[in-house]
Amino acid sequence: MNSRLSEFTLLALLENSAQRYAKQPAVSFSDGTPITYEEFQLEVARLEQFLKDQAVAHGDRVAILAEGSPHWGIAYFAIASMGAVVVPILPEFHTSEIHHILRQSDCKVVFVSERYYHKIEDLDLMEFQSVILLNDFSIINPSTSKATLRQLVAEGSKELRKIKNLALRWAGRARTTVREDDLASIIYTSGTAGHSKGVMLTHKNIVWNAEASSRLPNIDEHDRFLSILPLAHVYECTLGLVLPILCGAAVYYVTKPPTAAVLLPALESVKPTAMLTVPLIIEKMYKSRILPEIKKRKLVRMAYAFPPIRKRINRMAGRKLMATFGGAIRFFGIGGTSLAPDVEKFLREAKFPYAIGYGLTETSPLIAGSSAAATRYRSTGPVLPGVEVRIEDPDPKSGIGEIVVQSPGLMSGYYRDPERTAEVVTPGGWFHTGDLGMFDKDRFLYICGRKKNVILGPSGENIYPEVIESIINRSDVVLESLVLHDQGQLVARIFLDYERLDAEFAEASLTETQAKERIQELLESIRRQTNEQVSSFSRLARAIEQREPFEKTATQKIKRHLYATERA
Repeated sequence: MNSRLSEFTLLALLENSAQRYAKQPAVSFSDGTPITYEEFQLEVARLEQFLKDQAVAHGDRVAILAEGSPHWGIAYFAIASMGAVVVPILPEFHTSEIHHILRQSDCKVVFVSERYYHKIEDLDLMEFQSVILLNDFSIINPSTSKATLRQLVAEGSKELRKIKNLALRWAGRARTTVREDDLASIIYTSGTAGHSKGVMLTHKNIVWNAEASSRLPNIDEHDRFLSILPLAHVYECTLGLVLPILCGAAVYYVTKPPTAAVLLPALESVKPTAMLTVPLIIEKMYKSRILPEIKKRKLVRMAYAFPPIRKRINRMAGRKLMATFGGAIRFFGIGGTSLAPDVEKFLREAKFPYAIGYGLTETSPLIAGSSAAATRYRSTGPVLPGVEVRIEDPDPKSGIGEIVVQSPGLMSGYYRDPERTAEVVTPGGWFHTGDLGMFDKDRFLYICGRKKNVILGPSGENIYPEVIESIINRSDVVLESLVLHDQGQLVARIFLDYERLDAEFAEASLTETQAKERIQELLESIRRQTNEQVSSFSRLARAIEQREPFEKTATQKIKRHLYATERA
């Protein structure tokens, strides 16, 4: 693979891009003035100098606790470019988990945004060399009382400037020595098993993966990304920040959480050519907006049952969907977990330029993927060039086995946890993903679920709960589901679309008792319809109501461990 870079470090990447794309926009808010690559590099250099003034040295850990913004990227590159280690923290983490990460990783400095300052305000800020408000790089004075700081942060940057340290400056810079194998980031994962792990990624891990991944959609300086996922997750950080900066593209952010009211004007303003998302976002859009619109007229609803007509209707809906996303999108990357089959079928028939990728935090992240033009139904695409994948202990009939990987993007291990590292990485450098998959004849990879989730049937058959869940989720009234093994039986917990059902029940003037009876009828109907589509040993004994949304990780995977021990 021909490289744009002489070395795989974030410092070399930024210097290369700043030279090649100096006057091009690099980062911006969707309604703001873009920061050019030249300006971006200058801001990085100034912040790097400031960190050095704060006695941050090569190898020191520096945390970022904030929503996505131009300053997030500036802080990330400043920390990494001086050889320090970025510890991005998911804002969704519980306060106690955030405190644990900051202490376990021995962070010297913390960047925090106004929105999430409350999650660290109860810490003794004297534990850190500096605490910096990310919104404007103001210094938070640790000697100021908590009540005063809380008021200053709540009032915003202008008031906080009263305690601002003005040492943030450009004072010239000797070239920092950063090597490819230097640790660049420790990313604490929010896993479905409930155990947070610090994944150690080197400069080469991240930069190599960004460059290898950039070949799939062929990103260049004319592309515009709209970033809506947490940058503390490696998926968005590597593919939604490092990759576009590598290629000279522009990355735009929204100033508020990405609700429909915030996203629609941002999409219209930016007209993105590329976006990264998780299945839940597009699945919700399909079930709550697209499908009801298609099926609201009886004649169209009846015609939709015929494949040739359905494809024409979906194609028309696809044109509207393209317009909603600004009309210029050419790469809509979906990752993090499995996309519902019916939603993928719609996207294909709508000719919407989606592409599915597969990867893990431990692999920086991408392992397999394709361009939007080369997608294959239900597959994540071919393995990335330079990555090796084998299927271990495949089932003789299905070919399904554990996905095992070797990659230049493979982590150097879990932070301060050699035992857990040894459990998943062999001495030969093969990483056991814990995911089950198979290849087709063209070496397209298909993901079949998690190894630890497999349920043994009555005669030793392998039952893949994710397959059953995908069938359940096809129902118009189901938002999500979870299939569990309870006392020798398969049970489905089902979270229904209550907004839709409440409207239907109100229109039919159902009493509370009648509504409860109707829900039980729906659950039983879903159970029967599911059982008609699965093997005899995979049939559901019961379908029960999940009254609240399932708790999820940052990539919207259900935290199964929270429900596996519950009696259904």
